[in-house]
Amino acid sequence: MNVKYDAEADVLMFVLKDGLPVNAIAEPGGVIVSYGEDEEPLCVEFLNASQRELIDPSVAVLTVQKVQAGS
Repeated sequence: MNVKYDAEADVLMFVLKDGLPVNAIAEPGGVIVSYGEDEEPLCVEFLNASQRELIDPSVAVLTVQKVQAGS
């Protein structure tokens, strides 16, 4: 999984796996899920990420923590 942030568009992206999206669904609250040919999710995008306090654009490092199931 890759995590990307586009500061100009203020979009936080979690790229789950490589592939070309063939479908995308806009979920309520500014979340877009893109799907591949196999109907598996490829990417989850969070719009207006800094306004929603998902990321601080002034910080150059993004830390992603793995959460154990049942924690």
